Amino acid sequence: MHLWDLPTNIPYLSLIWLSPLVGMLLIMFLPREYKNAMRWIAVGTSAFSLVLAVMIFFAYDPNAPGYLGTKLQFVEKINWVPQLGMSYFVGADGISLPLIVLNAIVIFTGSFISWNIEDRTKEYFVLLLLLVVGVYGVFISLDLFLFFVFYELAVLPMYLLIGIWGSTRKEYGAMKLTLYLMVGSAMVIVGMVAVYVVGGTFDMVALSNTVFSRTFQIVFFLPIFVGFAVLAGMFPFHTWSPTGHVAAPTAVSMLHAGVLMKLGAYGALRAALWLMPNGAHYWLPTIAGITLLNVVYGATIAMVQKDFKYVIGYSSVSHMGLVMLGISAMNTTALNGAVMQMFAHGVMTALFFAVVGRMVYERTHTRQLPELGGLMKIMPFAFVVFIIASLSSMGMPGTAGFMAEFTIFTGVMNFNPVIGTIAALSIPITAAYVLRVGYMAFMGDVKDPHYYELPPLTWQEKFAGTVLACVVIGVGLFPSIIMNLIGTGVEPIAQRIADVGQMLAGR
Repeated sequence: MHLWDLPTNIPYLSLIWLSPLVGMLLIMFLPREYKNAMRWIAVGTSAFSLVLAVMIFFAYDPNAPGYLGTKLQFVEKINWVPQLGMSYFVGADGISLPLIVLNAIVIFTGSFISWNIEDRTKEYFVLLLLLVVGVYGVFISLDLFLFFVFYELAVLPMYLLIGIWGSTRKEYGAMKLTLYLMVGSAMVIVGMVAVYVVGGTFDMVALSNTVFSRTFQIVFFLPIFVGFAVLAGMFPFHTWSPTGHVAAPTAVSMLHAGVLMKLGAYGALRAALWLMPNGAHYWLPTIAGITLLNVVYGATIAMVQKDFKYVIGYSSVSHMGLVMLGISAMNTTALNGAVMQMFAHGVMTALFFAVVGRMVYERTHTRQLPELGGLMKIMPFAFVVFIIASLSSMGMPGTAGFMAEFTIFTGVMNFNPVIGTIAALSIPITAAYVLRVGYMAFMGDVKDPHYYELPPLTWQEKFAGTVLACVVIGVGLFPSIIMNLIGTGVEPIAQRIADVGQMLAGR
């Protein structure tokens, strides 16, 4: 949606990722006792990035000529190591812009949710903002080497954030997450080096115009796609995800499930499908069948959990399975839904973790559903925003999750009706577990009389919850704001894969 024009001589994308980096450096030089200043710096720099992200989101013109015939805009390119084909090359299109805004929303609200961090506050916010710098960098990078550098920068702080400030087997959760993602990164490196050796550059636009042989694509598509899919929680590499969600502190859980898992899906889409459509056409029908295990299995396991946070963790496995299923369907409709689901799930699950981790667990000191109950009477605000997130999780009309899931299932049905029908089993299962946990945690009688003495929600928690809930409803009521933009980004990728299919059919 093109609402305004911006001056073209300002490096908007660089400013977006440099803002949290500046915030991180400012916090590093503050004395430890200046905790409130650290919190406000995190909020301020996050707010600056959010404002810029929203500005370029509405300034993107889908009808304007993009960079070298692509849909990419706000492009910045500076030669870095020209001898090796490396450059500082960033840009944004209909796929990356919604995810940039998503990251900005989640870190902005996550900074408020982190207001209660008292232990090693400086280190916490430094690592949190470093993680965010990496996420922004991945979403804007168009140089494959730069892409991978930012990717690792986003992943590595998670180990310390979980291991130091986490709970419930935090060392185990941090180590498991790190080991799984290291394996995924190793696979990506193999594919990335192969692409560089054959293509002679890390420039992803140039590589997209490079004719890789069909055999090459079939061989090296898989390590790149699966390497990134590990971070997206694709079966059978998903087990790190619920464990990491549960062990992480609340704001890190919000970023972990809300944004970090999207890096995996985005990497698979940008680095694998875009560059190797022949490999996508060969492997994705098989991968689509595997993603069914994510979708249905994740929802089923969430149904039987007794730990409130584990329910949301396995719910993320199921919903990210829908993202990977939409990507695997390869048509424009399904890809539209997959990117929309990344955004919708990111906001929804950030709201879930804000409620479960900060508002409920850090007050009641339990996540066991049988020990909870009647919290609606104690914290009605938490109940209201939890219901809003739940409605989006169920894909109810009027919420962001509806259009995302509807579009995915429409595209998947066109791709393979059997796979689409099996995946649709997750819809009633999701409704069942969401209603179950909502009833057990918030409805009925107050099981523990001490809950009446719980401290009230802070203004920071209410503000963060309100922002996330408003986004869930706003995007649900006006989905075209995002959907029209996404379509401009995914259509060229879907067309490349369709052209491969037509070429093979004509042989």
